[in-house]
Amino acid sequence: MAAFPGVGTPTFARAAPPRMRLMRILDSYVLKEVSGPFAFALAAFFLFWFANIFVLAADYLVNKGAPFFLVLRFLVFRVPQATPLAFPFACLFGTLLGFGRLAADNEINAMRTSGISFFRIIRLPLIAGASVAVVSFLINEHIAPIATDLSTRSFYQILYRSQTLPVEPNIFRADPTTGNTFYIQSVAPDGRTMQNVQIYQPARVTPYIQILTAKSARIEGTEIVLVNAVQTRINGEGQISAVEVTAKELRLSLPMGDNGSNFLSSSFNDTYTMNTQRLSQDIKFRKQTGQGGTDLAVREAALAQKYAYPFAAFIAVILAVPLAVKFGKRGRTLGIVLSIVGLFGYYAMVALAGAFGKNGALDPTLAAWLPNVITGSIGAFLVWREDR
Repeated sequence: MAAFPGVGTPTFARAAPPRMRLMRILDSYVLKEVSGPFAFALAAFFLFWFANIFVLAADYLVNKGAPFFLVLRFLVFRVPQATPLAFPFACLFGTLLGFGRLAADNEINAMRTSGISFFRIIRLPLIAGASVAVVSFLINEHIAPIATDLSTRSFYQILYRSQTLPVEPNIFRADPTTGNTFYIQSVAPDGRTMQNVQIYQPARVTPYIQILTAKSARIEGTEIVLVNAVQTRINGEGQISAVEVTAKELRLSLPMGDNGSNFLSSSFNDTYTMNTQRLSQDIKFRKQTGQGGTDLAVREAALAQKYAYPFAAFIAVILAVPLAVKFGKRGRTLGIVLSIVGLFGYYAMVALAGAFGKNGALDPTLAAWLPNVITGSIGAFLVWREDR
């Protein structure tokens, strides 16, 4: 033991076996080959998206004298909206070029002849693809809705030279948590004061349907304050059972804790600026109140797409790996072409399935996930064949 002082010591015991150290080096090497093209494709896609929007905004900057920083804010906040498209493309591009380079230099064959299975070689890229899908979902869930709303507000400031969004008359808002329906005839230029407000409260807690009306109301924080409100109660037989006039002010919470700008903003109440929780509650409320039809199908499809689109980043890795190994020796140009063709084919399926989902020919959830299922199945089959 004296001749080998390291044997039996804690340091020697913690040392990883040679094969495990080799696999760690292999994982790091493969991931490095893929991460470079991935980062390049991601940056290029966002830059292209930014440039495309800038072309549309340039007219306001040059010919209509819009402030430069206001236009820049509009452009920057619009970029996160491209997340569901950018991450799958970057995964497809990065995997095709990274594994294509390994295949072209026969490094994949060298690994496999060393006894490393094909599934073991691609394990870390698959895990990385799943991680990218999670990141894409979180960005699309928490950052993109807020950024899109801020971008829309910036655009209206450019268009109307106003610090507040123009509010259309005759606004309806539904609160999925309480079932209350708000109707506002008009809003003053200050964006807080409203005229001729009606609030319909269904019979959930009491046996009476209640209707609140007020000639004027205002927004304070997350509450709507009705001035001299009239409360009308209707019993189960449709007869008015009581009419009561409040002394001064009546306060009610806005839907889902909205503030005034969100409550009165049409941009914050569309499917692009709703997160999955808000959209799910909105769909549930529409079903409970019998508000079906095309609009409900559109919202159900939008909800399913918020989950399905980010998952496409993982599907892209599954599809790209066997294609890169098969065609990698033909050069990087083919990898770039395959990336573009693959992205176009995937989103052609998305558009086609989405159209069927919105018109009721397909279940909206199935329509959103069908492109992933088809593409993923093809990729899994190709991986299985390559492993054999």
